Amino acid sequence: MIVVAGEALIDLVPQGTGALAALQPALGGGPFNTAVALGRLGSPAAFCSRVSSDAFGAALLDRLRETGVDVSAVQQGTEPTTLAVATVGADGSAAYSFYVDGTADRLFAAPSALPSGTRAISFGTCSLVLEPGASAYEGLMRRAAGQGVFTALDPNIRAGLIPDADAYRARFKSWLPSVSLLKLSAEDAEWLGGTPREWLSAGPAAVVITRGGDGLTAFTADGGTYTVPGERVEVVDTIGAGDTVNAALLHGLAVRDALSARALAALGPDGWTELLGFAARAAAITCSRAGAEPPYAHELEG
Repeated sequence: MIVVAGEALIDLVPQGTGALAALQPALGGGPFNTAVALGRLGSPAAFCSRVSSDAFGAALLDRLRETGVDVSAVQQGTEPTTLAVATVGADGSAAYSFYVDGTADRLFAAPSALPSGTRAISFGTCSLVLEPGASAYEGLMRRAAGQGVFTALDPNIRAGLIPDADAYRARFKSWLPSVSLLKLSAEDAEWLGGTPREWLSAGPAAVVITRGGDGLTAFTADGGTYTVPGERVEVVDTIGAGDTVNAALLHGLAVRDALSARALAALGPDGWTELLGFAARAAAITCSRAGAEPPYAHELEG
């Protein structure tokens, strides 16, 4: 079981150009997308979050169930669902503004225990910024790591939600001793400051940097550096691409029985190249269609 902890929200995606373009609601949120992608790839997955009991919340839970994701760890509240208004650039890149005041996912409380059979847990995005939920997720991260659970982190920076950048950067560094796998985009890495080698020295067994169409690079604690190019595809938008990479990495490690620091170190050049290539192909499929629509396992066969 791979548990994904974090927010589920509604992306409002413009269907044309201009500030008043019609907005199409789409199911989203980085952790939610990661859980859906894991389910579509065939990994046993569970979602750990707090979701509204409104119509949007019901739709989010329905999608998770349809994908085979266990929702028994999902809490519910009467507060509204978080909304993220997307702006899609000419190159398909997406930027967001958020409506988060008083929403359900901010009131997440850490569960007393993780689902039975949990092998890994993934964190990231808004859920690690917005209090009081952020502290609850942080506590869950530290507790899981202390219990020996493989812990993945994708900061997925949304700068507009971070009131104190320096405080967040310091908090990010404080998480690293509890992180097994750190995945972040080149833009996130630049915003956070530091280098993969500096982050590795603080705790993670591996750091994966995504560079959009230019591919992915993994840096490992034993000094290895492994790079694969991006898959060429006609980009519709990049919504959910990074979340798909998260899921593909975790799924690939799970099928290799490599969800531990020691197993990561044993992957070697061939293992890392194969894993990163799989993640690049998965992300390319997501980019080739509108919204966060990660691939199914059969789309990646061969």
